Amino acid sequence: MITVREKPEDFDDWPELLDLLQESYAYMDSRIDPPSSLHRLDARSLAEKSRDEILILALEDKELAGCCFVKPAGDVLYVGKLAINPARQGQGIGRKLIDFSTRVAQQKGCEALELETRIELVENHRAFSAMGFRKTAETAHRGYNRPTSITMRMELSANADRPKPTT
Repeated sequence: MITVREKPEDFDDWPELLDLLQESYAYMDSRIDPPSSLHRLDARSLAEKSRDEILILALEDKELAGCCFVKPAGDVLYVGKLAINPARQGQGIGRKLIDFSTRVAQQKGCEALELETRIELVENHRAFSAMGFRKTAETAHRGYNRPTSITMRMELSANADRPKPTT
């Protein structure tokens, strides 16, 4: 059974979290340009990131199955570094993380969730669309004259009647 929760105060397994992120994002390396910002993170910088953002963990017993970082930004809660253990993908863990993020957004008074996904990762576009996200913009990383990312947004009022998960 998967439990989704905010990082407990005593969480200190930053190397395991880094491994999860690296394993989850590895398939992108040959597909996206520019490379993922994940390559600039290490265990220490993840711990620092968790002081500025909310780290949400998906756990099965005590094993890390997925994660994401969220951060209020104006009227939205930005969702970043969403990762699922590759062996656990397709089991609804991403949706559970988004559902938990939705509750955090509502508690923070945010009107929407927002995230970015790379232009090349069309399977991610489909997955996020199925969860209620809609494309709102295309952006380019510095130095690129073509779109490299898609911004997607999910309005919370549109999901008010959606059943709340029991995680």
